[in-house]
Amino acid sequence: QVQLVESGGGLVQPGGSLRLSCAASGNIFVLGVLGWYRQAPGKERELVATITANKITVYADSIKGRFSISRDNAKKWVDLQMNSLKPEDTAVYYCCAEIQELGSRRTYYWGQGTQVTVSS
Repeated sequence: QVQLVESGGGLVQPGGSLRLSCAASGNIFVLGVLGWYRQAPGKERELVATITANKITVYADSIKGRFSISRDNAKKWVDLQMNSLKPEDTAVYYCCAEIQELGSRRTYYWGQGTQVTVSS
């Protein structure tokens, strides 16, 4: 069974940095697009960044130049380095992975979410 396990959230002061990690495990035949999304209280879940297997990246305008997404295809993980954090970055961050198990179609899987709070 495929699982995504996230780590690295927490409380940080404005201007600080955090690094989120997400590790995929299970019967993974193909690991496609990986991404991070976030959901702030009272708001809809929104895209933060995605990265393809060829390491082509897409970033939300609100975090360009501050966040960086990376992946390791062999180890099956995706990281999100977050710098110059602002209070408006406060949200639950979710890892998302496009995964194909052997004998199945590609499906999107979600992690359990990790809280990031930016506050002084």
